[in-house]
Amino acid sequence: MAYDSTATKERILAAAAAEFAAYGVAGARVDRIAAQAQANKRAIYDYFGDKGRLFAAVLERLMADLARAVPPGEAGAEDLSGYAERLFDYHRDHPEALRLLMWEALELGDRPVPGEEARTGHYRDKLRAARPADGADEADEARARLFLTLGLVGWSLAMPQLRRMILGPDHTLDRLRAEIADAVRALPAGEGRPERS
Repeated sequence: MAYDSTATKERILAAAAAEFAAYGVAGARVDRIAAQAQANKRAIYDYFGDKGRLFAAVLERLMADLARAVPPGEAGAEDLSGYAERLFDYHRDHPEALRLLMWEALELGDRPVPGEEARTGHYRDKLRAARPADGADEADEARARLFLTLGLVGWSLAMPQLRRMILGPDHTLDRLRAEIADAVRALPAGEGRPERS
């Protein structure tokens, strides 16, 4: 059977995503990734370089998958709550995605992240979903609404212990999903806000 480099790369990316989600970059071990991927360590270094670049490739794949699975809405601000629900569903079904993003934040802090320029462009596309259909909204307010929407979704799923302690152990994720959508709909759209000094 001929060697399939594409299949090997895919196995490495899948194994690395699981390893990084569990241990972060610092705690991840290339030998565990190689064993899980049924590849040798040399293939990992040949295809991806060092562990940091492998993590960057995993995040690039994660963000591409997320963008395909949960595209930004086209209907303006009224679809931002629908976007929040779709994003909530995605993260509920793919918990490793939030874990990888949290590891990225823990390990990189406020420094530039892998693929930052492309990822920033992706978020610019999402800003359309945060603007009212009439386009009268200021860009800063749309950015704030998008950021708060991402925070409501991400934090709600990333902190199950707080969810349990504050909302109670019987508070279902389906109920929380609906509450997040309601909260996003209630975010101010700029009308009637006091002047900033």
